Amino acid sequence: MSAEATNPATPGPVTPGVQRRRGRARLDLRRLGRAALLGPAARDRLPDAIGHVAEAHRAHYPDADLEPLRRAYVLAESSHRGQMRKSGEPYITHPLAVTLILAQLGAEITTLTASLLHDTVEDTDVTLDQVRSEFGDDVCYLVDGVTKLEKVDYGAAAEPETFRKMLVATGNDVRVMSIKLADRLHNMRTLGVMRPEKQARIAKVTRDVLIPLAERLGVQALKTELEDLVFAILHPEEYDQVKAMIAANVEGEGDPLAGIAGDVRGVLREAGITAEVLIRPRHFVSVHRVHRKRGELRAADFGRLLVLVNEDADCYGVLGELHTCFTPVVSEFKDFIAVPKFNLYQSLHTAVARPDGEVAEVLIRTHQMHQVAEAGVVALRNPYAPPSEEPSDSAEDERVDPTRPGWLSRLLDWQQAAPDPDTFWSTLREDLAQDREIAVFRPDGGTLGLPAGASCVDAAYAQYGEDAHACIGARVNGRLATLSTVLRDGDTVQLLMGQDVASGPSRDWLDHARTPGARIAIRRWLTTHPDPDAPAAASDGRREPLPQASLTAPRPESVDHLRPAPANAVVDREGATVRLAGCCTPVPPDDVTAFAVRGGVVTVHRIGCPAVERMKEVGRPEIGVRWGDTAECRVTLIAESFGRAHLLADLTEAIALEGVAIISATVEPPTQQRVRHTYTLQLPDAAHLPGLMRAMRAVPGVYDVSRAQHPAAAAP
Repeated sequence: MSAEATNPATPGPVTPGVQRRRGRARLDLRRLGRAALLGPAARDRLPDAIGHVAEAHRAHYPDADLEPLRRAYVLAESSHRGQMRKSGEPYITHPLAVTLILAQLGAEITTLTASLLHDTVEDTDVTLDQVRSEFGDDVCYLVDGVTKLEKVDYGAAAEPETFRKMLVATGNDVRVMSIKLADRLHNMRTLGVMRPEKQARIAKVTRDVLIPLAERLGVQALKTELEDLVFAILHPEEYDQVKAMIAANVEGEGDPLAGIAGDVRGVLREAGITAEVLIRPRHFVSVHRVHRKRGELRAADFGRLLVLVNEDADCYGVLGELHTCFTPVVSEFKDFIAVPKFNLYQSLHTAVARPDGEVAEVLIRTHQMHQVAEAGVVALRNPYAPPSEEPSDSAEDERVDPTRPGWLSRLLDWQQAAPDPDTFWSTLREDLAQDREIAVFRPDGGTLGLPAGASCVDAAYAQYGEDAHACIGARVNGRLATLSTVLRDGDTVQLLMGQDVASGPSRDWLDHARTPGARIAIRRWLTTHPDPDAPAAASDGRREPLPQASLTAPRPESVDHLRPAPANAVVDREGATVRLAGCCTPVPPDDVTAFAVRGGVVTVHRIGCPAVERMKEVGRPEIGVRWGDTAECRVTLIAESFGRAHLLADLTEAIALEGVAIISATVEPPTQQRVRHTYTLQLPDAAHLPGLMRAMRAVPGVYDVSRAQHPAAAAP
């Protein structure tokens, strides 16, 4: 795992000291090397080489039992003894450095123990059985999870299959990936003497796989430093430009952020809010992004203010004071406390301006939120321990079990369907490139987590797996939608499934599928069902089904051209002929309005009819209208259904049983296994309409019945 590591003293891409966070100092590997060469300490005494790890760990766990850490170091040091890194440093300095990174982030003792041992099974004679017998099942599982597969066994597939193995292990214990991320960070820090082409290869994998995983697990402290190290290797010219800009800003006169921070402290002090106000410098990649977005940077653009408080309510108190005493930049406000990001991140984001025009971005969060924002899942301590084993001092320590966040569940599902290592590797990078997640709701109240930009196709495969091949459409927020419809956060999605189990998707579905699971399932179906003679795909990506003769009927004169029945409506215009509009066929007790048209006729429309807006736009005055005493009415209904035999007969029977006369009926040729029926009906009483529509919906195969709305006929 550490084969890529080299001498940290060798010149290479290093983030300048102005960006270093407190509490994240790098190891003095030469000092540790000397301590390691002296061998383990006497039994029961903590070795000097892990004193810094113990100190960092006890900052988070003052009463921690460090005996497992001592025993792990003894085993790691003795098993790695004689092994050297390419820099000439003792090999033990690498697991020590990785363990320190995790200790500083707040990892618990099991993670630290496994971190010290993470290369022993891979690079020494230590076996997993030995680790299990001495340290237990949890430590053994973590060590096994991060152990690489041998190239001699897997060849070129070793790297993708190793990542697959780690991700599957992460699905059961996220601490596996925590160790891997810390391991990669230390190797990236010490990459300087590697050949440039090898540096670039490692940096690209880090960029495409490890950094997105760090983001999704919320480990921002690791993610930001990895980004800067990758930036330095892959974009050295831009890196040098940013480095020069940061250096020039440090050497410049005055720091406007310091002045604004002082003003903020004064405002919060007067308001009686206890808060810590810090200046948080941007890391290199962040400065680069802001520079590309805004052009020339001002001094305040090189950092942000961080306000830390004790309670959630104080966050909003701080926000109120800042927006009262400064000019808020409304477009910069985001509330990630009420709506946390999918990686556990919570914070309020805003920006405020002083009267002199200086603008500062401000992050507002509690101390607990800050710990989670920096360390992500590492800050969750041991999410798998019983409550009695990990006592909590406050309710804030209770966190959602991160073992299976939505994105990880989807990843684990689709990887099972990608046996080919190349397919897995390319699909993994594609999946991880989707860096924002939305939640959509099912009709039963359940939720589906999907990447931003996902369509109804993705929702179908997320909910039904390969049974989604039979999906023929969807309802989004109650309205019919094609499978290509892109979903938004908070949408409600009802998926409509066809009854032909032999049906399947077309290639056009691939244009609408965003998730790897959907794309892999569609490709596999297309591969096993080649059909070069299939007709052109329909608009939602399905092949045109064969006509169903039993569902077609002679097409009478279009309903759009039927003359509306005489209305039982009374208008405020004496002598006018009143007609019910054919575009929306209003019936009592619909809310209606009326307009005068040519020939002394007044047409009555439903309030929501599109024609009403057009009438108003051209200046047509509305005429008062009310329903009269006559209850009889005429209405046009549209029934949409799946294709099946005898459906027309069953619908006709249902209508007749309600005592309703059919004036005309149109059954369109089936498309995408869906059939559309249009009926113009004469009701003896408008009050019968809801019951009639319920009776039609109850017919097997019918999934929707609605009132007709004919835009083409809406104009007078």
